[in-house]
Amino acid sequence: MTGIVRRGFDSADETRRFEDGKGRLDLLDTDHGQIGRAVFEPGWQWSQHIKPIAGTDSCEAAHVAYIISGRMKIVMDDGDSIEAQSGDFIQIDPGHDAWVLGDEQCVVLDWQGYGDFAKSPDA
Repeated sequence: MTGIVRRGFDSADETRRFEDGKGRLDLLDTDHGQIGRAVFEPGWQWSQHIKPIAGTDSCEAAHVAYIISGRMKIVMDDGDSIEAQSGDFIQIDPGHDAWVLGDEQCVVLDWQGYGDFAKSPDA
């Protein structure tokens, strides 16, 4: 392998579609783990569009992410919440719900928590 790699999410190693056509997750496999770009459509909510896939009461992934565009509300199981938007770095522990705010797609890069995100436990 060379000392430099160039890849794009438009030719991802794997794409996972969300329920009701509310977005997708594009994954790149790297020597350092998977990196994901999620495109959340307006109206997307974890508890409606990922929960049926994940089979858990709330999102059990930890996220270390950067929001490229759009806005999102994240609510922890204990009630703590934030609104994040384009340009924000976010770090989220397991045990949360989230949804898109407004009429714009929310595009998020995550280099920790998307490996098992929107993946059936049977897969």
